[in-house]
Amino acid sequence: MTSPRPQLPTALLPKSAAPKVDREISRSYALVIDANPTSRSLLASQLRDFGLGTVMQSSRIHEARKMLESRTFDVVLCEHEFAGAGYSGQNLLDDLRRNNMLPLSTVFIIVTSEASYSTVADAAESALDSYLLKPHTAASLAQRLAQARHRKRTLADIFKAIEDQDFETATALCLQRFQARNMYWLYAARIGSELLLRQKRYEEGKRLYEAVLETGALPWARLGIARAQIDANQPSQALRTLESLIGEQPTYVDAYDVMGRLQVEQGDLSKALDTYRRASELTPGSISRLQKHGMLAFYMGDMDESSKMLERATSLGISSKMFDFQSLVLLAFSRFHQRDTKGLQRCIDNLNHALEKAPQSKRLQRFVTVVNVFSLMLHKQVAAAVSEVRAIAETLRDPGLDVEAACNILSMLAQLTGGELKLDGAEEWVDTLALRFASSKGLTELLACTANAHPPFAQRVNEAHVRINGLAEQAVGHSLQGNHRVGVQTLIHHGELTLNSKLIDMARMTLQRHRTKISDADELQAVVDDLRSRYSNGVGMPSLGQGARQAGGLTLREGGKKTDEAGAAADAAAPPPGDQPPEAQAA
Repeated sequence: MTSPRPQLPTALLPKSAAPKVDREISRSYALVIDANPTSRSLLASQLRDFGLGTVMQSSRIHEARKMLESRTFDVVLCEHEFAGAGYSGQNLLDDLRRNNMLPLSTVFIIVTSEASYSTVADAAESALDSYLLKPHTAASLAQRLAQARHRKRTLADIFKAIEDQDFETATALCLQRFQARNMYWLYAARIGSELLLRQKRYEEGKRLYEAVLETGALPWARLGIARAQIDANQPSQALRTLESLIGEQPTYVDAYDVMGRLQVEQGDLSKALDTYRRASELTPGSISRLQKHGMLAFYMGDMDESSKMLERATSLGISSKMFDFQSLVLLAFSRFHQRDTKGLQRCIDNLNHALEKAPQSKRLQRFVTVVNVFSLMLHKQVAAAVSEVRAIAETLRDPGLDVEAACNILSMLAQLTGGELKLDGAEEWVDTLALRFASSKGLTELLACTANAHPPFAQRVNEAHVRINGLAEQAVGHSLQGNHRVGVQTLIHHGELTLNSKLIDMARMTLQRHRTKISDADELQAVVDDLRSRYSNGVGMPSLGQGARQAGGLTLREGGKKTDEAGAAADAAAPPPGDQPPEAQAA
């Protein structure tokens, strides 16, 4: 929750000197982002004339992004184009929304000299509050600001419920406003549909998106239908929806995010790479998209393309909360492959700095441990490196190990073995990871790709998936023959041996379906619940890094405390010493 702000004096101007916006404007904080000093000064001056309590300025869009990540502003005026930045005001808004860093209560207005259809369409798709056409008058800015703030006040009960994490109430309020066609009903429908998907009410969410589409061909509603279809396990229908949408709206970047997510989950990593490549080309300043592009290029074996994307993401975002430190891990792998000792050391220094800021983060601890192995190898401390690898191998059955860690360890083992380092026990370690995490086609494909530096390891991953499917079919056979208890026991037995979440979840579902026919169901349920609590977390659909929101969604920033790990990740995003951004100019 944001701490209360101090009361600040209003601008010392006669009330009649400027257009009136609203009575609460004096308590507001504003940020003006514009590379042109004359334009920036004019906008700031007009806001002060309206009575805004504090107006800050930034001439650089990436510095402004850091300001918006670290504090809350009530009003943001942002120029659309920034020459040479590869990043627009629209990209900034999209990234802030995507990464859960802009409250719905913040008024975001883009200032542009272009009133094209695409500009207006982009504004609608990103839930932008308004856009201001240059040259503008103070009256036109005041009008747009007043309208946007009025909408925020009108929907305040919805925003408050979301802030309190009372999603049922927020959903009901959205649906009431949509059904009654009250003021701002379309915006309420967009928020309501996101809330329905969050609550796993996929069919209701899909129906609401379809109802919105009946009022007009809105790309965000069509994208919402695709997301609902994915979440409802209808990938073929979702793929058709997305292909149609992208065909008609080839620059609608959020659609590429969702398409890439679907392709990764389906194990079609080659097509996913093409999709993320297109997304990063459309938004070359987007940290999140550059990282996904670079990560997937790494897993597909293209070290050069991966390094290029991850280097750019690191350059733009090392001090950003949008930055995912998994990017540094994969960049370190590339540096090792290139025998770039200095480049590898920079990765280690940045990871160690992040760990110093968040020493309790298990994720960062794992990152540092894996990357240090490569440093030892490049410094020809082979015995020490092997010792570190064996220590890592001792953790392969730890409950906290997740798919991301498994990919990093597999990639490390494959690179070391492919480099002709003999590791006794490596095949057994690969099998342990593969049997634990190769629970779906998508996950298996991702794991196999990470092991491709040593093809025999990739083959073992695929063989493990076949074995898991065979064990699952064996248990289903027992159940089909009426031996339900034997089927559950078989799944529990193999689940305990492999720690595979698919087998554990199948045991739970079989037990639920045939509970009345199993005499010791309660005892078996306790065993299954224990296994699920320890080994089913961190295992699901394959993903690239740890994103803050579902691809393609309108983020609904809420109140409440961060988890320890999430809080640690946010703290670790602070820039290392000597890399602090210059202070933004305060008006």
